[in-house]
Amino acid sequence: MRVVSGELRGRRIESPVGDATRPTTDKVREAVFNALGSAGILDGATVLDLFAGTGAMGIEALSRGAQRCVFVERDRNALVTLHRNIESLGLAERSEIVQGDALGAASRDADVLIADPPYGFAGWPDLISRARAPFLVLEADSPVPAPEGWETVRERRYGRTHVTFLARASD
Repeated sequence: MRVVSGELRGRRIESPVGDATRPTTDKVREAVFNALGSAGILDGATVLDLFAGTGAMGIEALSRGAQRCVFVERDRNALVTLHRNIESLGLAERSEIVQGDALGAASRDADVLIADPPYGFAGWPDLISRARAPFLVLEADSPVPAPEGWETVRERRYGRTHVTFLARASD
């Protein structure tokens, strides 16, 4: 797997051995970040990458103009790989890696929250209700409905993956 675009384009991203981590495909990352880039959402942003796994989503955000990324992951094997990826790409000064629960971290301050939990994740309402970020990028096996106070900005399907963009509804 490689960084799709930006300052780190073409650089390698390691994946842990086994099937506990399901990295986002290059095609999905490219589509997500092209949309975020064209909307001007990433420039100078702080990104919160929940269920970070390899860190591919947050790394792509940093490569494309985000100022800082907080990566949250609880799986020990994924964390080892995530640390290696951040170090090898020279992103340590712009990154924070948190070992912990994604739901607990959802309330951290950020401009953009990215969540790519395992398929079948049922905690979307709880995660969204905790989110402080005004813009959410949610990957799931089906579209994530916008709860009250949020609006769906974009929803696309890429094979088995559905990506939903939610923005806080303006009053």
